Amino acid sequence: MTTSNPYVRSASIALPSADGCRSSSVAAFGCVLVVISAYCFCPSVFAQTPDFRTGDEPNQSWTATTDVKAENLNPARIIESHSWNTNHTVDKRSVEIRGVNGYLEPYQDIEREILQADDTTMRTITRTFVRDVNGRKTLVQVIEEQKHILFEGDSNIVRTTSIADLNGTLQPVRSEIVETKSIGADMEETNTTVMLPSFYGGFAPVMKGHELQKSGAKGAIESQETMLLLDGAGNWQAREMRQSTIRQVVNNRNTDEHNFRRDAEDKLSEFSHVVRTNSESAAGQTRSVMEIYSLDIPGTTPDGSLHLVERSTSTHRTSVTGEQLTEKQADQVNPGDPGLDLRVSVLVDGRMVPGPSGQQSTVIIRERDSNGNFGVVSVETTKSDRIPTIQVQQTPAEKP
Repeated sequence: MTTSNPYVRSASIALPSADGCRSSSVAAFGCVLVVISAYCFCPSVFAQTPDFRTGDEPNQSWTATTDVKAENLNPARIIESHSWNTNHTVDKRSVEIRGVNGYLEPYQDIEREILQADDTTMRTITRTFVRDVNGRKTLVQVIEEQKHILFEGDSNIVRTTSIADLNGTLQPVRSEIVETKSIGADMEETNTTVMLPSFYGGFAPVMKGHELQKSGAKGAIESQETMLLLDGAGNWQAREMRQSTIRQVVNNRNTDEHNFRRDAEDKLSEFSHVVRTNSESAAGQTRSVMEIYSLDIPGTTPDGSLHLVERSTSTHRTSVTGEQLTEKQADQVNPGDPGLDLRVSVLVDGRMVPGPSGQQSTVIIRERDSNGNFGVVSVETTKSDRIPTIQVQQTPAEKP
């Protein structure tokens, strides 16, 4: 079954961007990478640049193996490891796919090194390797990033992406500079410049980003991000803009986001509106709801107004034994009859069970087919020697 649903990604070969930059509007140089699965629940979700699970326990070394089985797609296996030693962190991720002989064979390896040079300097190197027909490991991409913490929390990041040419020699193909600084008591500014190789030699800027973040009334956080591209006359012109407001009320976190882009009349007009609500109950259960309003409605011609096209709901809870359960549901427009209410399109069930020697996770994704029936389209099973920290949830009566 072929699907374009964002919750189920096929394990086909793609050409992604050269790095994990937030903007996807600049034509990127990429290497051949495999995109496998899935929905974020366990540490098996594969991405072009590693999103290794190191944030909560960075000084704990661990390994994890995930088997992915998807409908009408080759089985795959993802092997991850994380090691830490004082100021040096190494994360590795290897992908194996089934070869012509029916056995799993190495396909791709991603290695990331993080070195804390001193209190103000951090260096990150991400290397991507692929395998040829003979199984030889070949370096195809390197992303080098150096971050400096400046005075009063200001920062400067320089990121360079290099791709191997036909002779295997690394050639720089993208450079990015991100500068963040405080410009007021409660205001922060971030400027991003993306540069690509120029026809005249060296690098030339092709995209600029500007973000302004400030504290609003009653503790709200307001931000505006603008992406600028060169027009035909060589002038920088705003092409897209995002405005968002985050409000925290007790255990509820609400985000309101408006997205604009330049329309046929060469004006910035709103094309989507996203509302997110995150809440936590007294028992520790979390619930997230996201609603997307868009000009584009599947199966209809745009009428110039924003309409609700998707609602996703996620709940997560932890039992007294440390078992974690996650349920996710996506309601989307029915392209066959877009005038009806949203219908359930995707269901995701995740379960993580901790143990004395590690943890085991399972993620099952079900999707509605053309006949309206739900069927399993992807199953992930992960075994890890990582020892999770069990946080026992107390009822309100038990809390002091």
